[in-house]
Amino acid sequence: MPPVHDILTQLAAIAAAYPWLAIAWHAYFGAFAVALLCGWRPPRRLTGILLVPPLLSASAMAWIAANPFNGAVLLVLAGLLLLLALKQPCAPARIAPPWLLFPGAALFAVGWAYPHFLAAGSLLPYLYRSPLGLLPCPTLAMVLGVALILDGLGSRGFCLALGGFALFYGAFGVFRLGVAADWTLLLGALILLARAMTRSAAAGKGAA
Repeated sequence: MPPVHDILTQLAAIAAAYPWLAIAWHAYFGAFAVALLCGWRPPRRLTGILLVPPLLSASAMAWIAANPFNGAVLLVLAGLLLLLALKQPCAPARIAPPWLLFPGAALFAVGWAYPHFLAAGSLLPYLYRSPLGLLPCPTLAMVLGVALILDGLGSRGFCLALGGFALFYGAFGVFRLGVAADWTLLLGALILLARAMTRSAAAGKGAA
């Protein structure tokens, strides 16, 4: 594994090299958030599909930067989430209860204005140029935030897959790279995994 300094330098280089792409992903998720606030409840299948492209984008950035590990892991996650999304019904997604909604909104905000790897002289660039769709952790924070806001799309498998990968990246970011912002990703992953477990328990009671 490369030294921590080399990893951090590579991630910062990606964040600096593609500001136009970061802006595009902010517009993508901004439009999604506005639609939700206006009352749109997308089908669960469509929602899952819409969460895949930003992961593919971050995977492509990793391959371009000669980081095959991140490229491959994010590609696998994107493929897995796509398969799980295609199995979802066309029933509309629902807004989660408060214990998921508020952490989801917090993760959405962290993904939107990820406070690391962006060299900016003021706070304003963080509102539209943070490395969303470029780097694994801010992208996962955003995707995880949307999943929490929409109650894990009602899918235990989706929660487990996304939560498991996010847990790995959150733990790596916190304990290996020393990125404090990734505590939010780590805690969010645990909350999503807890939702998967409660959904499983509820299903078991229903079967009984």
